[in-house]
Amino acid sequence: MPDLMAGAEPMSVVGSDVGVLVLHGFTGNPQSVRPFAEGLVAAGYSVEMPLLSGHGTTVQDMLDTSWDDWSADAEAALARLADRTRTQVVAGLSMGGSLTVWLATQHPELAGIICVNPATQAPVEVRQFIQQLIDEGDETFESIGSDVADPSSPESAYDATPLRPLLSLFEASDRIAPLVPNIKAPLLLFTSPNDHVVPPGDSDFLAGLMTAPVERISCDRSFHVATLDYDKEMVLENSIDFIERVTGTQAS
Repeated sequence: MPDLMAGAEPMSVVGSDVGVLVLHGFTGNPQSVRPFAEGLVAAGYSVEMPLLSGHGTTVQDMLDTSWDDWSADAEAALARLADRTRTQVVAGLSMGGSLTVWLATQHPELAGIICVNPATQAPVEVRQFIQQLIDEGDETFESIGSDVADPSSPESAYDATPLRPLLSLFEASDRIAPLVPNIKAPLLLFTSPNDHVVPPGDSDFLAGLMTAPVERISCDRSFHVATLDYDKEMVLENSIDFIERVTGTQAS
Protein backbone atom coordinates (compact mmCIF):
# COMPACT_ATOMS: atom_id res chain seq x y z
CA MET A 1 0.00 0.00 0.00
CA PRO A 2 1.37 3.46 -0.88
CA ASP A 3 2.40 5.83 1.88
CA LEU A 4 -0.25 8.12 3.31
CA MET A 5 -0.31 11.72 2.13
CA ALA A 6 0.79 14.32 4.66
CA GLY A 7 -1.91 14.80 7.30
CA ALA A 8 -4.07 11.92 6.07
CA GLU A 9 -3.76 9.89 9.25
CA PRO A 10 -7.05 8.99 10.95
CA MET A 11 -7.72 10.17 14.49
CA SER A 12 -9.31 8.45 17.48
CA VAL A 13 -9.31 10.35 20.78
CA VAL A 14 -10.96 9.48 24.07
CA GLY A 15 -12.45 12.53 25.77
CA SER A 16 -15.80 13.22 27.40
CA ASP A 17 -18.93 11.09 27.09
CA VAL A 18 -20.00 13.28 24.14
CA GLY A 19 -18.57 11.92 20.90
CA VAL A 20 -18.16 13.65 17.54
CA LEU A 21 -17.58 11.74 14.31
CA VAL A 22 -15.75 13.89 11.72
CA LEU A 23 -15.89 12.88 8.04
CA HIS A 24 -13.76 14.22 5.18
CA GLY A 25 -14.76 14.76 1.56
CA PHE A 26 -14.42 13.09 -1.84
CA THR A 27 -10.75 12.76 -2.98
CA GLY A 28 -9.70 14.54 0.23
CA ASN A 29 -8.57 13.00 3.50
CA PRO A 30 -8.52 13.86 7.23
CA GLN A 31 -6.09 16.73 6.56
CA SER A 32 -9.00 18.83 5.28
CA VAL A 33 -10.92 18.53 8.55
CA ARG A 34 -8.02 18.06 10.98
CA PRO A 35 -8.08 21.62 12.44
CA PHE A 36 -11.80 21.15 13.08
CA ALA A 37 -11.28 17.76 14.74
CA GLU A 38 -8.35 19.05 16.80
CA GLY A 39 -10.51 21.95 17.98
CA LEU A 40 -13.16 19.51 19.16
CA VAL A 41 -10.51 17.49 21.01
CA ALA A 42 -9.26 20.69 22.66
CA ALA A 43 -12.85 21.36 23.75
CA GLY A 44 -12.84 18.02 25.54
CA TYR A 45 -14.93 15.85 23.23
CA SER A 46 -14.24 12.28 22.18
CA VAL A 47 -13.48 12.35 18.46
CA GLU A 48 -13.36 9.72 15.74
CA MET A 49 -12.03 10.80 12.32
CA PRO A 50 -11.62 7.88 9.89
CA LEU A 51 -9.70 7.73 6.63
CA LEU A 52 -12.31 6.65 4.08
CA SER A 53 -11.53 3.78 1.69
CA GLY A 54 -9.36 4.69 -1.28
CA HIS A 55 -8.41 8.10 0.09
CA GLY A 56 -5.18 9.58 1.37
CA THR A 57 -2.73 7.61 -0.81
CA THR A 58 -2.99 7.74 -4.61
CA VAL A 59 -6.01 8.21 -6.83
CA GLN A 60 -5.46 4.72 -8.26
CA ASP A 61 -6.43 3.33 -4.85
CA MET A 62 -9.81 5.03 -5.17
CA LEU A 63 -10.78 3.78 -8.63
CA ASP A 64 -12.52 0.62 -7.41
CA THR A 65 -14.19 2.13 -4.35
CA SER A 66 -17.77 3.35 -4.07
CA TRP A 67 -20.39 4.77 -1.75
CA ASP A 68 -20.87 1.31 -0.24
CA ASP A 69 -17.26 1.35 0.98
CA TRP A 70 -17.34 4.88 2.40
CA SER A 71 -20.71 4.45 4.11
CA ALA A 72 -19.47 1.21 5.68
CA ASP A 73 -16.39 3.08 6.93
CA ALA A 74 -18.57 5.82 8.41
CA GLU A 75 -20.89 3.29 10.04
CA ALA A 76 -17.97 1.43 11.60
CA ALA A 77 -16.43 4.66 12.91
CA LEU A 78 -19.74 5.70 14.47
CA ALA A 79 -20.02 2.31 16.14
CA ARG A 80 -16.53 2.69 17.62
CA LEU A 81 -17.47 6.12 18.93
CA ALA A 82 -20.79 4.94 20.35
CA ASP A 83 -19.00 2.18 22.26
CA ARG A 84 -17.17 4.76 24.39
CA THR A 85 -19.60 7.72 24.56
CA ARG A 86 -23.07 8.49 25.88
CA THR A 87 -24.28 10.54 22.92
CA GLN A 88 -22.99 11.33 19.44
CA VAL A 89 -22.91 14.14 16.89
CA VAL A 90 -21.74 13.63 13.29
CA ALA A 91 -20.00 16.34 11.24
CA GLY A 92 -18.86 16.20 7.63
CA LEU A 93 -17.42 18.24 4.78
CA SER A 94 -18.72 17.81 1.21
CA MET A 95 -19.14 14.04 0.68
CA GLY A 96 -18.54 13.78 4.41
CA GLY A 97 -21.70 15.87 4.70
CA SER A 98 -23.52 13.42 2.44
CA LEU A 99 -22.39 10.59 4.71
CA THR A 100 -23.48 12.61 7.75
CA VAL A 101 -26.98 12.97 6.35
CA TRP A 102 -27.10 9.28 5.48
CA LEU A 103 -26.04 8.28 9.00
CA ALA A 104 -28.78 10.51 10.41
CA THR A 105 -31.37 8.62 8.33
CA GLN A 106 -30.12 5.36 9.87
CA HIS A 107 -29.56 6.52 13.45
CA PRO A 108 -32.44 8.51 14.98
CA GLU A 109 -30.53 8.50 18.28
CA LEU A 110 -27.95 11.03 17.01
CA ALA A 111 -28.04 14.25 19.03
CA GLY A 112 -27.26 16.45 16.05
CA ILE A 113 -25.55 16.69 12.67
CA ILE A 114 -23.22 19.31 11.18
CA CYS A 115 -22.74 19.67 7.42
CA VAL A 116 -20.22 21.91 5.66
CA ASN A 117 -21.02 22.40 1.96
CA PRO A 118 -22.63 18.95 1.66
CA ALA A 119 -23.05 17.30 -1.72
CA THR A 120 -26.71 16.32 -1.96
CA GLN A 121 -27.64 16.19 -5.64
CA ALA A 122 -26.27 16.28 -9.17
CA PRO A 123 -27.91 17.63 -12.33
CA VAL A 124 -28.81 15.08 -14.99
CA GLU A 125 -26.47 16.72 -17.49
CA VAL A 126 -23.53 16.32 -15.12
CA ARG A 127 -24.28 12.64 -14.61
CA GLN A 128 -24.63 12.13 -18.36
CA PHE A 129 -21.27 13.82 -18.94
CA ILE A 130 -19.57 11.61 -16.35
CA GLN A 131 -21.18 8.49 -17.81
CA GLN A 132 -20.06 9.49 -21.31
CA LEU A 133 -16.47 9.83 -20.12
CA ILE A 134 -16.68 6.39 -18.47
CA ASP A 135 -18.15 4.87 -21.64
CA GLU A 136 -15.22 6.33 -23.58
CA GLY A 137 -12.81 4.53 -21.29
CA ASP A 138 -11.75 7.39 -19.05
CA GLU A 139 -11.03 6.61 -15.39
CA THR A 140 -10.44 10.18 -14.11
CA PHE A 141 -10.79 13.83 -15.00
CA GLU A 142 -9.42 17.08 -13.58
CA SER A 143 -9.05 17.56 -9.85
CA ILE A 144 -11.79 19.13 -7.72
CA GLY A 145 -9.53 19.40 -4.68
CA SER A 146 -8.13 22.36 -2.74
CA ASP A 147 -10.90 24.87 -3.44
CA VAL A 148 -9.62 27.19 -0.69
CA ALA A 149 -9.52 30.99 -0.73
CA ASP A 150 -6.67 31.19 1.78
CA PRO A 151 -3.43 30.56 -0.16
CA SER A 152 -1.59 29.65 3.05
CA SER A 153 -3.94 26.73 3.80
CA PRO A 154 -4.11 24.30 0.83
CA GLU A 155 -5.98 21.02 0.91
CA SER A 156 -4.05 17.76 0.53
CA ALA A 157 -6.32 16.19 -2.08
CA TYR A 158 -5.86 14.00 -5.14
CA ASP A 159 -4.73 15.66 -8.38
CA ALA A 160 -7.49 13.89 -10.32
CA THR A 161 -11.14 12.92 -9.82
CA PRO A 162 -12.11 9.23 -10.22
CA LEU A 163 -15.22 8.97 -12.36
CA ARG A 164 -16.93 5.71 -11.35
CA PRO A 165 -16.66 6.52 -7.63
CA LEU A 166 -18.10 9.98 -8.34
CA LEU A 167 -21.06 8.45 -10.13
CA SER A 168 -21.70 6.20 -7.13
CA LEU A 169 -21.86 9.31 -4.93
CA PHE A 170 -24.44 10.84 -7.26
CA GLU A 171 -26.50 7.63 -7.25
CA ALA A 172 -26.41 7.50 -3.45
CA SER A 173 -27.84 11.01 -3.25
CA ASP A 174 -30.95 9.79 -5.07
CA ARG A 175 -31.49 7.09 -2.45
CA ILE A 176 -30.87 9.41 0.49
CA ALA A 177 -33.11 12.34 -0.49
CA PRO A 178 -36.47 10.59 0.15
CA LEU A 179 -35.26 9.63 3.64
CA VAL A 180 -34.21 13.11 4.76
CA PRO A 181 -37.67 14.16 6.05
CA ASN A 182 -37.42 11.28 8.55
CA ILE A 183 -34.26 12.64 10.18
CA LYS A 184 -34.81 13.44 13.87
CA ALA A 185 -31.51 15.19 14.59
CA PRO A 186 -31.22 18.99 14.31
CA LEU A 187 -28.90 20.21 11.55
CA LEU A 188 -26.23 22.92 11.64
CA LEU A 189 -25.58 23.77 7.98
CA PHE A 190 -22.60 25.81 6.77
CA THR A 191 -22.67 27.02 3.16
CA SER A 192 -20.04 28.90 1.13
CA PRO A 193 -21.68 31.18 -1.45
CA ASN A 194 -18.42 31.09 -3.45
CA ASP A 195 -18.06 27.31 -3.56
CA HIS A 196 -16.52 26.13 -6.86
CA VAL A 197 -17.07 22.41 -6.23
CA VAL A 198 -20.54 21.93 -4.72
CA PRO A 199 -23.18 24.51 -5.66
CA PRO A 200 -24.77 26.33 -2.69
CA GLY A 201 -28.06 25.02 -4.05
CA ASP A 202 -27.16 21.62 -2.62
CA SER A 203 -27.45 23.13 0.86
CA ASP A 204 -30.77 24.73 -0.08
CA PHE A 205 -32.00 21.37 -1.34
CA LEU A 206 -31.06 19.64 1.91
CA ALA A 207 -32.57 22.34 4.11
CA GLY A 208 -35.79 22.19 2.11
CA LEU A 209 -36.17 18.47 2.75
CA MET A 210 -35.52 18.62 6.49
CA THR A 211 -38.39 18.50 8.96
CA ALA A 212 -36.09 18.63 12.01
CA PRO A 213 -34.72 22.05 13.03
CA VAL A 214 -32.13 23.61 10.68
CA GLU A 215 -29.68 26.37 11.61
CA ARG A 216 -27.88 27.91 8.64
CA ILE A 217 -24.62 29.88 8.64
CA SER A 218 -22.95 31.44 5.60
CA CYS A 219 -19.17 31.08 5.11
CA ASP A 220 -18.76 34.30 3.16
CA ARG A 221 -14.95 34.36 3.20
CA SER A 222 -14.39 30.74 2.21
CA PHE A 223 -14.55 28.52 -0.84
CA HIS A 224 -15.52 24.83 -0.67
CA VAL A 225 -13.13 23.59 2.02
CA ALA A 226 -14.34 25.99 4.70
CA THR A 227 -12.77 23.84 7.43
CA LEU A 228 -9.33 24.95 6.18
CA ASP A 229 -10.28 28.40 4.96
CA TYR A 230 -10.72 31.90 6.38
CA ASP A 231 -13.92 30.87 8.20
CA LYS A 232 -12.47 27.78 9.91
CA GLU A 233 -12.48 29.32 13.41
CA MET A 234 -16.04 30.51 12.95
CA VAL A 235 -17.11 27.04 11.80
CA LEU A 236 -15.47 25.46 14.84
CA GLU A 237 -16.86 27.95 17.37
CA ASN A 238 -20.41 27.68 16.09
CA SER A 239 -20.13 23.90 15.94
CA ILE A 240 -19.03 23.69 19.57
CA ASP A 241 -21.92 25.95 20.58
CA PHE A 242 -24.32 23.71 18.61
CA ILE A 243 -22.90 20.53 20.17
CA GLU A 244 -23.29 22.01 23.65
CA ARG A 245 -26.93 22.86 22.95
CA VAL A 246 -27.99 19.58 21.36
CA THR A 247 -26.20 17.40 23.92
CA GLY A 248 -26.99 19.53 26.97
CA THR A 249 -23.34 19.64 27.95
CA GLN A 250 -20.64 22.27 28.36
CA ALA A 251 -17.32 21.95 26.56
CA SER A 252 -14.32 21.87 28.87
